[in-house]
Amino acid sequence: MSNFLDQLNDIQRKAVTHTEGPSMIIAGAGSGKTRVLTYRIAYLLSKGVEPYNILSLTFTNRASKEMRNRVEALVGGHAKSLWMGTFHSVFAKILRTEAPKLNFPQNFTIYDTDDSKSLIKSILKEMNLDDKTYKPGQVLSRISSAKNRLISWDQYAKDPELVMEDEATGKPQMAKIFQMYQTRAFRSGAMDFDDILFFTNVLFRDHLDVLNKYQQKFHHVLVDEYQDTNLAQYLIARKLAAVRRNICVVGDDAQSIYAFRGADIQNILNFEKDYPDAEIFRLEQNYRSTQNIVEIANSVIRHNKAQLKKNVWTSNAQGEPIEVLKAESDNEEARMVAQSIFEEKVKSACRNKDFAILYRTNAQSRPLEEALRKLNLKYRIVGGLSFYDRKEIKDLMGYLRLAVNQNDEEAFKRVINYPKRGIGDTTLAKIQVVANDNGVPIWDVVSNIKLVLQGKAVGEIESFVNLIKSFSILATAKNAFEVVDHIAKASGIVRDLTADKSIEGIGRYENIQSLLSGVQQFVNDPEVEDKSLAVYLQDVALLTDEDRNKKDEDAITLMTIHSSKGLEFKNVFLVGLEEELFPSMMMTGSREDLEEERRLFYVAVTRAEHRLTFSYASSRFRFGTVRPMEPSRFLNEVDAKYLKVSKKLDMEESSGMRFSDQFKRPASKSNSVAPLQIVAHTVSANFTPSDVSKLKIGLRVEHQKFGFGTVQDLDIQSPDKKAKILFDNHGEKTLILGFAKLMVVE
Repeated sequence: MSNFLDQLNDIQRKAVTHTEGPSMIIAGAGSGKTRVLTYRIAYLLSKGVEPYNILSLTFTNRASKEMRNRVEALVGGHAKSLWMGTFHSVFAKILRTEAPKLNFPQNFTIYDTDDSKSLIKSILKEMNLDDKTYKPGQVLSRISSAKNRLISWDQYAKDPELVMEDEATGKPQMAKIFQMYQTRAFRSGAMDFDDILFFTNVLFRDHLDVLNKYQQKFHHVLVDEYQDTNLAQYLIARKLAAVRRNICVVGDDAQSIYAFRGADIQNILNFEKDYPDAEIFRLEQNYRSTQNIVEIANSVIRHNKAQLKKNVWTSNAQGEPIEVLKAESDNEEARMVAQSIFEEKVKSACRNKDFAILYRTNAQSRPLEEALRKLNLKYRIVGGLSFYDRKEIKDLMGYLRLAVNQNDEEAFKRVINYPKRGIGDTTLAKIQVVANDNGVPIWDVVSNIKLVLQGKAVGEIESFVNLIKSFSILATAKNAFEVVDHIAKASGIVRDLTADKSIEGIGRYENIQSLLSGVQQFVNDPEVEDKSLAVYLQDVALLTDEDRNKKDEDAITLMTIHSSKGLEFKNVFLVGLEEELFPSMMMTGSREDLEEERRLFYVAVTRAEHRLTFSYASSRFRFGTVRPMEPSRFLNEVDAKYLKVSKKLDMEESSGMRFSDQFKRPASKSNSVAPLQIVAHTVSANFTPSDVSKLKIGLRVEHQKFGFGTVQDLDIQSPDKKAKILFDNHGEKTLILGFAKLMVVE
């Protein structure tokens, strides 16, 4: 025991050995939080705590697997019985055990995003609603947001504020869509990802005996990445730890970047209010990055007001200054980045996998891909089409899901006419109407199809029903590989794919073989006790995007900054550092949103181990046209002494000017004023756009982006009325009043 504790620094050791009562470990980037979590679990096991009495919650299967392997390396196979996994995998396991209490089948289906959107499209069609107004992705996001706040469909319909918001956005039927979505999913014996957490809360709320069982079971609750928890996750962890109060949360408020998914930074900021007796441990030594990288991250994040106190430092080497590349266009930026990677590979004998290019939005990848291809640099895009999203894979998965749960409506609709059986949309629509009118699953209708239809389709449907029944019987008698291998052939999928001799057809067949190989690995895994098809499907359904992507290939990684969290690379290129792109134009309207963008910048910077490069362009193709761009305000927040002006920039930049001067805008020719530095503007708390018809020359106004300024001239005769305004920190701007959103301040 003393040997493994000797591998920790003083504060890590204290965090590991303090096991009674609530505690929070504030873990700065690269500070060894995974080591502390795994050693803490190993320490508990060494003190006699049974593994099945420890609950450890993570956000990715990758993190969970890494932690489990590390614990086993410390204490041996004793760790196999730990309750360790993602929130969704752990609570899906609990829900499968307790499903009858919620009137769900134990083999309920887990819908992915495509399933949910497909169901919403069906509902919109049945309600005769325009999918241009009710865009399925936006509808799903609205429903997801409600469920993450534990708002059920009936509560949603009774909430006047939510109903008014929907009416104001032209979507008055949203509550009805929500109701039908939940009703149809329930009828199909299905839950989506949000339902797993929603129904776990319902289970613990309505069945106190079940809550008490798990409170007594879990003597210690550990939560990784606590800053990323939403309300549903927060309440579950709090309830489970309520009796023994042995809850340990680990996180970094400076890396809270998932508000758009419902994550609430207040959960970590308010932990000491929830547990006034909590012990707080600050892991402040960064083992990952050079001093320059650490100091750059610190110099920017200190501009945030809402944060927990900590001082991240490192004893690593000073490292290279951070290079900044300025390009004239996004295409030139891409060429400069690709060329820099090529040169660094030659100079330092690096592999492709040592490089990552991070960007704010997926749309930025196109010119980067083209530039990398021209230099024959292999790359992979994280967040592209997943293996499990390919049509042939989803088709086979549809059959597998039906074999386990015949009420799965989305799986049924996917495969009923593939391979083709002559069952058309008209027939399916009739079946759907009968199911809806009678409030029963589609499977009940097709199992008694002669009561509903006549003609050729009846025989085809009966054959299909018998086929699925035979698959269902097999699924209870054989292991997952035997079942999948049989279904792939008996369904006709393999026959259909082998008939296509094109390159694409061969590729689709090979994907099916790859899936079979994965199922074989699942069955052969000695750690998998239940090798049934139902358990395999659950494992696949709960894979995160990160888990689905291959990481062992030697390729440059291209990804959004959000996708990069938790990863590290020797060399990182952070591209597109421009206003309205990063920070996003959608995230500058409030201090809270801007601080989230700054935390996102912090995450990007701290992914780098040895070398970090920034880049930005003076113009970029956006929204169908080439637009002039301004350097990001975050560049001005970086301490200039850690930066190196690239030789690729203008010659004047090496003439002794302060680096931050590069981000100053020239004065307007019509006004003799000093050059202006881009300064982040915090919008006034009482900001409300004024009636622009009342504008007069000489009035002081506030703009959400450009800040405060004085009206210089007005042109109210032209069709698009304009105002010329001299802003204190951005110079003179001519704004179209129909879009300007100005508040008169005096």
